[in-house]
Amino acid sequence: MKRTVYGDDHEAYRHSVREFLARWFEPLAADVRANRALPREFWLAAGKHDLLGLEVPERYSGVEAGDYRFNAVLIEELAKMNAALASSVSIHCDVVAPYLVHLTTDEQKARWLPGLCSGDVLTAIGMTEPGGGSDLAALKTTAVRDGNGWLLSGAKTFITNGYSADLVIIPARTSPSKKAKGITLFGVDTSLPGFERGRKLDKVGQDEADTAELFLDRVRVTDDDVIGELDRGFIHMMSFLPQERLGCAIANLAHAAQILLETIDYCRERKAFGQSIGTFQHNKFLLAELVTQLDVTQAYVDRCIEAHSEGKLTPIDAAKAKWWTAEIQNRILDHCVQLHGGYGYMNEYRVARAWRDARVTKIWAGSNEIMKELIGRDLGF
Repeated sequence: MKRTVYGDDHEAYRHSVREFLARWFEPLAADVRANRALPREFWLAAGKHDLLGLEVPERYSGVEAGDYRFNAVLIEELAKMNAALASSVSIHCDVVAPYLVHLTTDEQKARWLPGLCSGDVLTAIGMTEPGGGSDLAALKTTAVRDGNGWLLSGAKTFITNGYSADLVIIPARTSPSKKAKGITLFGVDTSLPGFERGRKLDKVGQDEADTAELFLDRVRVTDDDVIGELDRGFIHMMSFLPQERLGCAIANLAHAAQILLETIDYCRERKAFGQSIGTFQHNKFLLAELVTQLDVTQAYVDRCIEAHSEGKLTPIDAAKAKWWTAEIQNRILDHCVQLHGGYGYMNEYRVARAWRDARVTKIWAGSNEIMKELIGRDLGF
């Protein structure tokens, strides 16, 4: 079914993104996978190509597109190229950027946003902790008042861009007695004394993504590093999670759609018993089911994109999009592996790497079980 969510300007931007990725990522893909991180040259090139500042005002070197659909186009093209690429770049420009645009002072904007847009300041957000998982309200990292500043102590894990980031948004507990209502966000320069990075984590998939542990041992920051309001960090995080989860949904579906398209081509070309394997009734019916599931899900996600562009996307609708696309993505890619036979289990084949990359989407940005819990609560249970 023809999609109607995008106009000519969005499609022109899509073409520009594709050209950029063909030049700056595709030739480097094997090296990025081996090094488990995007090189800084990629980020700087992305900055020059105006990919990183879509939400940032022009006076801070951004594009100020004023239309979330451009974010969606960027995420789709990144995910079609590589799922880990999409997660790394979207964390920087679709997840962290809104915090810095909407919650910061003019001084903070001038300090952080130009570098975010140019790629000189790589960003991450340190939500997840070793013992916390999806339970953000239970975080243990602390920020203790010390004179005219704060001392941050704690640990974060599974942090995308964590090994390379120059600036990390760190949620920390500033008023322990208030529980979830006592969390504050801090912008932490990773060169500060007491900030340490652990190893690059050895993941099952998403090899190209820089994912790390972070440790803070009495890292001194000032009131000028507080992002948003004191003790309202949890509320701030909840307000931006719908966009993060929609971004996940967009990437999930675009990733699955690209690999399914490549699998359909493979089924036309691969011969068994004297004919293309796609002509066998079981495979033909299976592919018919998969493209239908994809198209029906795309219609819902497109409506969510429109709603978010209009400022009307609810946290519940974002939760639905996130968990359902993760399910559909994993279902489609598992079948794609099966259709490739033994080759589908070889890492040299894109379908195998895509299958590995997809599994985490049921876990991150709030596990699928947490998404269902949110939806169930909205039903009154």
